[in-house]
Amino acid sequence: MHTAVTVDQSLRQAQSLGLARVEAQMLLLHCLGRPLHERAWLLAHDTDALTPAQEAVWQAALQRRLSGEPVAYITGRKDFFGLTLHVDARVLDPRPDTEILVEWALELLPLGQTARVLDLGTGSGAIALALQHQCPAAQVMAVDAMADALAVAGANAQRLNLPVKCVLSHWMDAVPGPFDLIVSNPPYVAEGDPHLAALAHEPQRALTSGTDGLDDIRQIISQAPSRLAPGGWLLLEHGWDQAAPVQALLRSAGFEEVQSRQDLGGIERCTGAQLPHCT
Repeated sequence: MHTAVTVDQSLRQAQSLGLARVEAQMLLLHCLGRPLHERAWLLAHDTDALTPAQEAVWQAALQRRLSGEPVAYITGRKDFFGLTLHVDARVLDPRPDTEILVEWALELLPLGQTARVLDLGTGSGAIALALQHQCPAAQVMAVDAMADALAVAGANAQRLNLPVKCVLSHWMDAVPGPFDLIVSNPPYVAEGDPHLAALAHEPQRALTSGTDGLDDIRQIISQAPSRLAPGGWLLLEHGWDQAAPVQALLRSAGFEEVQSRQDLGGIERCTGAQLPHCT
């Protein structure tokens, strides 16, 4: 005979297996068909029993998470800069630290004025869509070299009714410019990095970039001067120990105002620079 399991017992089970409470709550809400932000609902219904069908879905979700699969892939959703994106294994799970890049970009975009913005390696479209949402007058283009990733970004743009233009291109090969701002969260993990084992469920092509992790950043920096308008900015997210080499690459390419920004943990996570107004 099946013994009914309550909401509270389900959450306790997840935490006993090592899941963070907020992750357990989001997974359970998903399995119960509730909005992911309704954590207060769980408290008010902690003695409610799961149906056998709900419990089966819950146990499957638990096993997927315990295997290392991101919560966003299991629920199919991820909140980023005030937007709810649909995500799956075709794209990276958007990280909160990437919002630092968006905040920096917004500082550089004049409010209410048209600006030409390019997001390279857009994936789910998180950066491009956040910028378009915050700056409706901007002309935002989202580029990815992978058609399956670009399909995710395009679907998010359509669902959110944001006029981001999605273009299939290997970095800037198919986009002549000029742009006032180029932003990118490119692959920057070194091949063979031990941390990759924990990211096995995410597309490796969106993570690794050569033996030092800087191959794609080098290509972006080499192309950017010919695609930026005079005085335009290039902003890049990178690894925890890459700020100094990225700064050096930008200076070698003739950029000015080279600087880095820290992430939520106090690590220099984004580096940017401005193309001179006159060459």
